[in-house]
Amino acid sequence: MTLHILSEKEKKEILDELEEQFGILEIPGIVVKRGEERLFLFQGSFTENQIKELDSTVPIERVGIYFAKISEGHIRLSIDGIQILKNQITKNVVEINLEDVEKWMQGSELQITTGKKGYIIIKYKNDFLGTGKASENKITNFIPKNRRLKYKDQ
Repeated sequence: MTLHILSEKEKKEILDELEEQFGILEIPGIVVKRGEERLFLFQGSFTENQIKELDSTVPIERVGIYFAKISEGHIRLSIDGIQILKNQITKNVVEINLEDVEKWMQGSELQITTGKKGYIIIKYKNDFLGTGKASENKITNFIPKNRRLKYKDQ
């Protein structure tokens, strides 16, 4: 699998989707695609040409931070992607209560009717907690297993 640095046109298509979904107006850095769906954001000092040259010499597993996935024609932000772009997120944010925070951070679905459909950002007070997918009366959780809270034995 090779790295593909998105052209300005391809980056604009991603940005247009992020604007429609979450109100995001800028992606600060180079967007690199790995495979068909994983998007990485690179904000380092290498130029696009330097990244390509390095990749042709030594296979690069990834460049930058995993910030989003293209899924079902939409963009699903990763937890890290949300943290990078949180100051721009203005749409499709669902605030949850403290009781639901624990369930969410343990990886559970939330039985909440939001009136929204599709990818949403979960928030508690000033903290952005991840991306979920809202349907009729639940929110599907996408927190990776290695980032979930573990149950405590009492």
